[in-house]
Amino acid sequence: MRIAFISPFFPLKGGIARFSGLLRDALQVRGYDVAPFAFRALYPDFLVKGGAEGVHGSDITTFFNEARLVLFNPFSWFGTIRLLRSLKPDLLLVAYWTGFLAPLYFAIHRLTGIKMVVLLHNLSSHESFLFEPLMQRLLAASADGVLTLSGTVTQEVRASMPDIPLLQLFHPSYEPDGESVSVQDARRALNLDFHSPVLLFFGYVRRYKGLDTMLRAMPAILQRAPALRFVVAGQFHEDQGSYHRLVAELGIGGSVDFYPGYVSTERSALFFAAADAVVLPYRSATQSGVVQLAYGHRLPVIVTPTGALPEMVRHGKTGWVARDSSSDGLAGAVGEFLECLEKLELEAMRPAIEAFSRDFSWDSFAEAAGSFLESIVARRR
Repeated sequence: MRIAFISPFFPLKGGIARFSGLLRDALQVRGYDVAPFAFRALYPDFLVKGGAEGVHGSDITTFFNEARLVLFNPFSWFGTIRLLRSLKPDLLLVAYWTGFLAPLYFAIHRLTGIKMVVLLHNLSSHESFLFEPLMQRLLAASADGVLTLSGTVTQEVRASMPDIPLLQLFHPSYEPDGESVSVQDARRALNLDFHSPVLLFFGYVRRYKGLDTMLRAMPAILQRAPALRFVVAGQFHEDQGSYHRLVAELGIGGSVDFYPGYVSTERSALFFAAADAVVLPYRSATQSGVVQLAYGHRLPVIVTPTGALPEMVRHGKTGWVARDSSSDGLAGAVGEFLECLEKLELEAMRPAIEAFSRDFSWDSFAEAAGSFLESIVARRR
């Protein structure tokens, strides 16, 4: 079966590009012929804070020779449509996470007639906009099948597209890339005390990810563990100054370290090696690749009970789920983590995290997804 896979791919930055690259590889290992159709760009530069989708310098020439699609340039869509018509794949697999993609996929589906399966990271955009209901109707008109990664998104799809074939899968785990870094070396590089508890917030900073909620929880946390350090590593899509002002207002500047900017896969190993646990204080979520990235580094997670995050955590075994998404709720969950740390039980969690990660392998995902894709190809229109 030949699959045309439309998605961001490396060297574009971000979790979806990484996810799609690993899925492409896993499908190819299972014998599928996967032709990637990469986006050259998603959004105009003036809308991308901090160069979120920038391309690594050594990869620019090859990337721009191969990538054709520019989401905000409809003229680029037609070159992709012509290529798809000549390639004649059995199926289109398309990554979807924002309503801005719906017109593109609608046009491709209508003008090629090729069956389309939507790999749905999110049905509703994290930052909703006026025409999103219309975009979801366009998506429903384009999709011959849907793959979801969480129960939360599955429920949304069942409600809005009840007649479309659907398979709920999961977000596979990310194993560390490159050479491992020792805790001692990582903490030395980041100027962190070897004996202090270290919590990590990792990834893009957007309002829905609740970094401010975690910062407001810090005074209560520091009463319990004055030496604790909170490391924030990621690119800000909001006013970074507002977070620095909040830190100053709360009087926690000596306990919070900011590392703003996009974090490469290689450099991310440094932050995860230095941490004792990863915090996801999200206000809303479907699923998160950060959880699986933490598990890949054998770190427990502390999450809020929002979206599908609780589905990804075995409380007390692979992490902790806060009682609610407030700063008090987060402080309570961090307190459970600190109690485990004081009892020297944190290391005992690693086998459970490793076993949990094995259940979410890329090979298992590709096997199930491949069977579903084959069933869509075999269906009569």
